[in-house]
Amino acid sequence: MRNEEPEINDPLNEKSFSFSLRIIKLFRYMHNTHKEYILSKQILRSGTAIGALIREAKYAQSKADFLNKLMIALKEANETKYWLELLNQSDYIDQKMYKSIEPDINELLNLLISSTKTVKQGAK
Repeated sequence: MRNEEPEINDPLNEKSFSFSLRIIKLFRYMHNTHKEYILSKQILRSGTAIGALIREAKYAQSKADFLNKLMIALKEANETKYWLELLNQSDYIDQKMYKSIEPDINELLNLLISSTKTVKQGAK
């Protein structure tokens, strides 16, 4: 039976899944084109963890657990933004590629910030 904790809105779930797919494609590009194995694994790990944590939060054991999973997803999103900036500044991905994915990570960050604030306010 499904837990009665607050539901994550569909746009967050959908956007994080789509973003994970983009990160997997970026990983393949980095791996195959640049033969880059360390940084590509870092961004693969953090970029796909966002959606996994959001999905996991849907079945949280408590409101505190739900918030904790969203907060960790937020931290992973922030880390992913760091890796994207680093890859861009080090010329592993060009400006066009970076500008293509940057709005997606910014949108996820904003959605996660908004979601965590809403959950925190509901706890008061």
